[in-house]
Amino acid sequence: MSALRLGPIIDDKPVKLTIELPGSLHRDLLTYAEIHAKATGLAEPLAPEKIAVPMIERFIAADRGFAKARRQR
Repeated sequence: MSALRLGPIIDDKPVKLTIELPGSLHRDLLTYAEIHAKATGLAEPLAPEKIAVPMIERFIAADRGFAKARRQR
């Protein structure tokens, strides 16, 4: 199987997803959200679940191996 990066999956209907994250990843998401807020001028950092969505979308969008496999499917 190809190594996957990140890419967008477009779905206009939101789906609630519950996952468990390692504490270190949660802390990294909080830190990333703080840095992102300062860099973009937001008054408050986004919640981890809000910042994770565009991160996952970008990851999937940039994954050439996934795009190729998806086309071949």
